[in-house]
Amino acid sequence: MISFKRFFIMVTAVLFIASTVFAQTGQRRELTVEESYLQEAIELMIIRETARSRTREQKMISLEFIREALDRGNTHDEIRQTLAFLAEESRRSIVIESGRIVNNFPDVRRQAVRLLGQVGTEEAAQSLREALLVENEPMVIQEAIRSLGIIGENEDNQTVLHIAWVFERFDNLNPDNLMALSIIDAFENIARTNNGLTAPEAIRTLFRISEGSYITPVRERARQLLADLRSYGN
Repeated sequence: MISFKRFFIMVTAVLFIASTVFAQTGQRRELTVEESYLQEAIELMIIRETARSRTREQKMISLEFIREALDRGNTHDEIRQTLAFLAEESRRSIVIESGRIVNNFPDVRRQAVRLLGQVGTEEAAQSLREALLVENEPMVIQEAIRSLGIIGENEDNQTVLHIAWVFERFDNLNPDNLMALSIIDAFENIARTNNGLTAPEAIRTLFRISEGSYITPVRERARQLLADLRSYGN
C-alpha cells in the first residue's frame, strides 16, 4: 500500500518536471527525452500504487490517471496490467476482514473493463476474456462485452466463445435485456472487424435472443443482425 509520504514525493516530482517547462520564459516548452521518460515512469508508479491501495477512492484516482494517460495515447503495458488487476479484484484477489470481503468494488471493475477497451490491444482483449470468467456482476459483464466488441479481436473465435459462454450462464437463470443488447452490439462490431462470424455459437446465441424472453426491440436487433451476417463473404 502506498504511504502518504511516498505519494506526496511522487506527486511533487511530477509537479517539478511540469514546472521546468514554464521556467524563465513563462511559456510551455517541449520536454526532453529524459524528462518525458521520468514523467512517464513516475506516472506509472502512481497508477500502480494507488490501484493497489485498500480504498475505493484511491482506486478511482488510479483509474482517472489511467484515463488521462490513455487520452494522451499512452498504452504502456503496465497500464493494461493495472487495469487487469482492478478488473478482477475481489474475484481473484480477495481481502477479508472480520469475515467479510472488503475489496468488492463493482464500479471500479466496471470502469477498469471499460478502459481496457480503450487500450485496444490483443493483450487487453485477453484480460477482458479472463475477467468474464470470474465476474458475476451484470453491469461489469455488460461493460466487458462492449469493450471486447470495441477491440474486435477474435483469434480462433476465443472472444465469441467467451461471450457465448457468459450468455449461457445468464440466459438459463436470469435473462437480462441490457446484457443481450451488449452481446448483439459486440457481435456486430466483431463481425465488422473480421468480415463476419464463423462460430456456430454466435449464431445460436443470436437465435436464442431473437426467440427468448427479451423485450421486442432486443429480439428485433438480434434478428436483424442474423440477417446482416448473411451478407459477409459475398
